[in-house]
Amino acid sequence: MSIVRISGLMHLDLSNNQIIGELPFDFGKLRRLSRALLSRNQLVGSIPNSVLKMNRLADLDLSMNRITGSIPDRLGKMRVLSTLKLDGNSMTGQIPSTLLSNTGMGILNLSRNGFEGTIPDVFGSKSYFMVLDLSFNKLTGRVPDSLSKAKFMGHLDISNNHLCGNIPIGSPFDHLDAASFSNNDCLCGNPLKTC
Repeated sequence: MSIVRISGLMHLDLSNNQIIGELPFDFGKLRRLSRALLSRNQLVGSIPNSVLKMNRLADLDLSMNRITGSIPDRLGKMRVLSTLKLDGNSMTGQIPSTLLSNTGMGILNLSRNGFEGTIPDVFGSKSYFMVLDLSFNKLTGRVPDSLSKAKFMGHLDISNNHLCGNIPIGSPFDHLDAASFSNNDCLCGNPLKTC
């Protein structure tokens, strides 16, 4: 029996198993699902577009799998999605600006993938990230100045990329240590060496 037939399912935790294969293309039929915890399996393929129809999904954890493809742009427009963990996969493409400008997003971990391009400069006074981890990717360009406008930034990690230029000054940068910025091409400024 396919899991998508359990239409009343509200919480799904299948993490730390040996599940092999792709997420069902019609995974989005689980319209009542608020948490989908599928980390540490052997899932392959891309994130199915049907996920974008899951209006109650608040927590999506696909970390430590073998997911490929890019992040659907509309994932950042999901109204209640507040935790997204895609770390430890083989995803590529650019980080959608909608993910970083979504004021409801509180935990976003995209580390240890193959994301490229710049970090979208779309943060604002309502941005509230308890965790923002973009480390171990192929990101280029500068650290966005708009990050200093964020209402709250608890844990930020943009280390192990190809970023360059000055680290902006002010909050949240004044409470972050060098490990948050280490192993980039040519970042400088506090807490790293002066420019």
